[in-house]
This record gives sequence, structure tokens and C-alpha cells, in this order.
Amino acid sequence: MSASRAPVTDGLAATDDIGWAVRLLAATPTHEYRDPELLRRWARAADAFGAALAPVGCEARVVERDGGLELGLLARYTSRPPTVELFTDTLALAERVVDARGWRDWYPPGSVRAAALAHEAVHVHLHHGPAKAALKHALGHSALRLGRLRVPGHVAGAEEVAAHAYARTVCGLGRSPLLLTAALAAEVEGTPTPPPARDARREN
Repeated sequence: MSASRAPVTDGLAATDDIGWAVRLLAATPTHEYRDPELLRRWARAADAFGAALAPVGCEARVVERDGGLELGLLARYTSRPPTVELFTDTLALAERVVDARGWRDWYPPGSVRAAALAHEAVHVHLHHGPAKAALKHALGHSALRLGRLRVPGHVAGAEEVAAHAYARTVCGLGRSPLLLTAALAAEVEGTPTPPPARDARREN
């Protein structure tokens, strides 16, 4: 982060990355009545798991297309055949939102696309390898207990949290892509972005 101007801490940015992860889990079906502290514990575990993942390459085919704004997506992974779609219209809007909110130090030029690709690469990784079971163990949620026998349970939304944490880490972002996702949602829903942040050096 440059010493000349810190990123703007607006209403969205005031919530930290774990806070946004908790919100993601709370908004996921099956978690409506979960204890907020349990959701926070899962959010922290999933975030730590994603941040600690070794870099993974994207083995799926990558295609770029428009139409993401209508779908509410930056990118998505489909398994048959393994394909990552990057939506250029949403990526372009994300770059404009970053500039308008003064978040460029958190999301350097080109990092939004790189983060979207990294995020989907983790979905590919979890879909095809043993990491999915490792994530379940890291979360510590049990679907079944019989004496000492414990069957790890699935936590809906945890994979998304892990993928965002991975993208934040491998792309060197100052904040999780979850924050940018929230800003994009506000933009699409009609909440205007603030005017571009002015550089204090130009005002003196």
C-alpha cells in the first residue's frame, strides 16, 4: 500500500474479511438459524484453509464472454467439461468500482481478473482432489457421531470462503474479493458508488 493515500474505508470496507465471510455463510441456505459464533468459527477456519493452500494451476479450459452482469457473476466453474468462464462485462465494472471507491491499493490493475481465475481454480482443485475432505476436517463440523467415530460434515458456503481467501493470498490483494463482490452487488442493485477518490497531493 502506498504511503501517499490509504484506501477509502467506506461503509462496506468497514466490515473486515472475516465479517464478510460470516455474512456469506449466514446468507447460505441451511444456515439461517445457526449460532453467529459458530458461523464465525467456520468462516475463520475456511479462510485459514484457503489462505494456506499451495498455489494450484487451473486445469480447466478458460473462456471469456459477456453476460455476467445479468447472471450476477464475475466467473464460474462448470465441470462437464471442466470450464472456467470469465465474464468480461462484470470484470470491467469491478475495475470501475475499485477506482470509484479508492480501493486501487487493495486491488492493483489486472488483479481482479487474476483473482477471479484463482478463485475458480480452487473450485476445480476441490472438485477433483482430496482437498475437499481436508476442508471438511479443518471446519470440524460433524454430520454424524457414533462413540469415537466422527463423520465430517459439509458446510455450505465454506468452499466459497476458502476460494476467496486463496485468491486474496496468491494474488497479493489487500482485501478479500468478498469485499469487492459486495460492492458489485451494491452497484448492480442501484446503490451508487462514491465519486473517485482524489489524491491529496493534487489538492495542495
